[in-house]
Amino acid sequence: MNFVGVSPSGKAAVFGTAIRRFESFHPKQLGNFPGHMTFLLFSGTSHQELSKEIGECLGITLGKIAIETFPDNEIGVQIQENVRGRDVFVLQSVARHPNLYLMELLIIVDALKRASARSIVAVLPYFGYARQDRKDKGRVPITAKLVANLLEKAGVTSVLTMDLHTDQVQGFFDIPVDNLYARYQLGKAVEKIGMRDLVVVAPDVGSIKLARAYASFLKADLAIVDKRRVNASKVEPNALIGDVKDRDVLLVDDMCSTGETLLKASWVCKSAGARRICAAVTHGLIVGKAFEEDAIERLFVTNTIPLPLDMQNGRVEVVSVADLLARAIDSIAHGQSISSLFEQFV
Repeated sequence: MNFVGVSPSGKAAVFGTAIRRFESFHPKQLGNFPGHMTFLLFSGTSHQELSKEIGECLGITLGKIAIETFPDNEIGVQIQENVRGRDVFVLQSVARHPNLYLMELLIIVDALKRASARSIVAVLPYFGYARQDRKDKGRVPITAKLVANLLEKAGVTSVLTMDLHTDQVQGFFDIPVDNLYARYQLGKAVEKIGMRDLVVVAPDVGSIKLARAYASFLKADLAIVDKRRVNASKVEPNALIGDVKDRDVLLVDDMCSTGETLLKASWVCKSAGARRICAAVTHGLIVGKAFEEDAIERLFVTNTIPLPLDMQNGRVEVVSVADLLARAIDSIAHGQSISSLFEQFV
């Protein structure tokens, strides 16, 4: 299995069997960021496209790193930059193959710690295992807490993430956690399509707070679909609270996995007389046959997770959060407040 990287000249280069080496494009300075950066940004293999986009927003190249997969599928890492006494950021979205990418992240962090990096910030656009945040039945783990422990033990000194499934996951850490929100970026994208007489609908009770924030920003009414979850992949709607008849509907949620919740909610709204139905989610996991039989006309999703190839069509609009993450990284690196980045839309 061969992996292709990018050489400093910009030309593709093969680094041998099962070795992946990643660098970004040449720097492109933007006026909002200082030309000389005192920190380094490294990327795991989960989302190279987003990492490069963030690097371009910051006007820097990604730190050089070689990631090797041995014949027995163990992961090997070598940091190919001097990081002694430097502040470093490591981007890894723990999705698609969460076990692989989590382990890879831990190994990268350990390598940076042993190379004497001054601080290590884990940039997690999507925090894997965040839904396993409590004991909802007997003899089950709290895996979100376990992941927090693993990151801290490996050497992470702070975490930058986006739209945690539940805000209380921050309390699982004994290190600083900055949780950004993509609501502003998604809300602005929705405004551009000119939805009329809009109602923001929470597809379940857990999304009410999020839906209320969207409704406030878009100056829209609020409605709620009451649902009952049968198992991990199946839900049953009970009732619609609110009026959507002859009105445009925006369904909002923090993530979409199987699409079952949004699918059921879209048909509930359609049967109640909704005129046009769109949806906005931050994390588009979108596994299996999601959105094959729904009533959703358009789906807005951010690029915190790489979008499956079969979902890259005109029906799905990807909203980039690279600039938001870049500004947060720059603020953290220079000891500045990042509250202004999410106070636009809370």
